[in-house]
Amino acid sequence: MSASEIFKTLGLNEDNSGVFAGEWFDATGEEIEVINPTTGEALAAVTMASLDDYERVMESSVETFERWRLLPAPKRGQYVRALGDALRENIEPLGALVTLEMGKILPEGVGEVQEMVDICDFAVGLSRQLYGNTMASERPNHRMYEHWHPLGPVGVISAFNFPVAVWSWNSTIAAVCGDTVVWKPSERTPLTSIAVTKIAQRVMAGSGFEGVFNLVVGDGKTIGNQMNHDVRLPLISATGSCNMGRIVGPAVAQRMGRSLLELGGNNAIIVMDDADLELAVRASLFSAVGTAGQRCTSLRRLLVHSAIADKMVSRLTEAYQQIPIGDPMAEGTLMGPVIGEAAVTQMMEALEIAREQGARIVTGGNRLDRDGFFVEPTIVLVSKEAAITQQETFAPILWVIEFDTLEEAISVQNGVTQGLSSAIFTESIRTAERFLSDVGSDCGLANVNIGTSGAEIGGAFGGEKETGGGREAGSDAWKAYMRRQTTTINWGDDLPLAQGIEFG
Repeated sequence: MSASEIFKTLGLNEDNSGVFAGEWFDATGEEIEVINPTTGEALAAVTMASLDDYERVMESSVETFERWRLLPAPKRGQYVRALGDALRENIEPLGALVTLEMGKILPEGVGEVQEMVDICDFAVGLSRQLYGNTMASERPNHRMYEHWHPLGPVGVISAFNFPVAVWSWNSTIAAVCGDTVVWKPSERTPLTSIAVTKIAQRVMAGSGFEGVFNLVVGDGKTIGNQMNHDVRLPLISATGSCNMGRIVGPAVAQRMGRSLLELGGNNAIIVMDDADLELAVRASLFSAVGTAGQRCTSLRRLLVHSAIADKMVSRLTEAYQQIPIGDPMAEGTLMGPVIGEAAVTQMMEALEIAREQGARIVTGGNRLDRDGFFVEPTIVLVSKEAAITQQETFAPILWVIEFDTLEEAISVQNGVTQGLSSAIFTESIRTAERFLSDVGSDCGLANVNIGTSGAEIGGAFGGEKETGGGREAGSDAWKAYMRRQTTTINWGDDLPLAQGIEFG
């Protein structure tokens, strides 16, 4: 499927407006070119929002919220069901657009759209399960319970590596909770956000609630900063780097707003001496190389027991050297490009620092001599003291560190500032349970005999420490998009006070 065919199917043009506020209107900000990372050439142009455009979007979102929150949650769920059906009908062209614009291989692009469909299904069921607790009152003839209310317009700031899935995690659940959504996507991947918003527009057309799913394409300094300080957005859900979180979190907290932060991950897999090496190699390969190492859950550090380190590294090196690298749209390709020139530079600088710290490159380490932004997936042997392993390098670099005991491995794994995803490979139930215990992994995600990537939407997704502490998607993550009210009703004819207080 060519770019022009994808554009035609999804209603895109060579020049696109990046603003939707219940209806499309011409943006008045700067124009940017969207670059295809596979070729380095421009795909299309998008006009970003100005601050005046942003104000129009916010007015639409606030006005729609006043009416949308009054619609019963199961009715709101029916609109999300229709959105899921519309995404399902467009799964192939949308997946191809994700691949074209972001560079992940086509099966991953289609998989990302499938994730949107899945979260729509989840949210529809959730629309009938926004439960609150009933508590026993200590006062006679009183009933006490929790009541959950819509929160308000929700700001969603998403990153380039999952240009549509992260929006769906937030927007579908926020919508069934009674909130409207203002979406600021990465300016590196705005075409997918425009395409998805066009699909949502068709779903909501004629409903009277056209302003539920709003879009404002813009940069962080202008639009992102405005959202962070806007009291009309009681919640900002932001996905990006730890450095971005240090900007968003304090700004939102300053105005007493809420922030849901999904930030960096310096993820590790521990491979014990009793591990199934076949499973460990396959899981490490996908976790480290999938999406060219540009997932927040990508494997960065492989901690291998010294008794099997040579064998594990040998098998993994052999697998790395057979990875088909190239056009992510082509069948059989397993790794596409990184997002841009800056990502290539960051990877090469990290490898140079690693060499200075005594590391040895086992395989990879080079930029490929071709158009676009292609690099070799790289395995590097390092000591656990190497400072370079403390930082998250958003590229397909795998730091391999040897250890002798489980306690040592857990200490190294937890000894970084990020805390997103972790995994262990072992055949011992005692080892697995220790890894999952209070003295084990300190990450938000902990897996046994599977890799660090590929979380399902049924479980709450997020991490601890500098990863931000946010939770999205499954479990009870919906509570972030609502406000809790404790209600007490006195159905008697007396006025007893709590704690047995006598007054008057």
